[in-house]
Amino acid sequence: MHLAWINKFIPNRITTALDAFAGSQSMAFLFKQLGFKTITNDFLNFNHQIGLALIENNNALLTNNDVNLLFSPALNKTDFQLIENIFTNVFFQQDETEFLDNLRANIPLLENRYKQALAYTVINRSMTRKITMGHFAHTQALQYASDPERIKRNRSLIRPLKAIFSDLLPEYNQAVFDNQQDNRSYHQNILELLPTLDNIDLVYFDPPYCDSHADYQSFYHLLETFTEYWQDKQFINGIKRYEPQRFSGFDKKRDVIASFEKLFELADNIPHWLISYNNRSYPCIEEFEKMLSKHRKVKIEAKIYTNGRGGKGSVAGSKEILFICQPKKKYFLSAIKQGE
Repeated sequence: MHLAWINKFIPNRITTALDAFAGSQSMAFLFKQLGFKTITNDFLNFNHQIGLALIENNNALLTNNDVNLLFSPALNKTDFQLIENIFTNVFFQQDETEFLDNLRANIPLLENRYKQALAYTVINRSMTRKITMGHFAHTQALQYASDPERIKRNRSLIRPLKAIFSDLLPEYNQAVFDNQQDNRSYHQNILELLPTLDNIDLVYFDPPYCDSHADYQSFYHLLETFTEYWQDKQFINGIKRYEPQRFSGFDKKRDVIASFEKLFELADNIPHWLISYNNRSYPCIEEFEKMLSKHRKVKIEAKIYTNGRGGKGSVAGSKEILFICQPKKKYFLSAIKQGE
């Protein structure tokens, strides 16, 4: 994500900002750094946990005692064998899947939800560090982990998850800070959340790039499965992706136009919109601008990806599009009348 570039287009006099499709929470974290009251949302729970850990959380850290608790033998280990049973020899060998189950059993023992969220965030990041390409939509993980050339490029392939977790934790603890605002992290479909929110000055939309990137839920299914720890899902195909998937409304051609139209209607009371998009997405840039123009004055900026391998459509040569959407004149007139 081009944070510094997007930051240039954040309007003045913003008090409250919403990151509606938050993903890794990069934009929400920027909003928090800027001192805004930050509301963040993602319909996947593992991303919501990052929001709880780094956006809503102001001061809870994981201590050495917390880490010792997480790493200690779980008393209820027999109730936590999902990762071992489903994913052994898929992405990790058995000693690692047993470690993941054990840690997952101990997370609820941490004293508050912010410490729990930090634990989810750090172990999920540890898993992506240990997997070549950082996602779980391929079945070559163990093969790559035995390839000396790949190991040279990424030593984490052969490091224990416990060691990666321990190395990452100080960075995440240091990222926790208090910006003196009542920040909130939500875990909902944005179309259901928006009607419940008010007094937002700026919304950032970074929706799935329909038809220009791989299935996000397939890329990160293991992180969602670990966090949710489902007992009632099917786990299908070679990567053991959960089924059924969560409904987004923004990742399938049959749904996306209607979802965007509803999204823009629901966001009508938010003055300023910033929307990240990709020039290879559906609908096309021209059609998307036409939809937006019904609601806002629209300015378009673009930035070319010079490298990338397909995550969120960011293949080399494609363009990151930023729609800068400002209120039409009627909004300014209303503001003047209220001021009078």
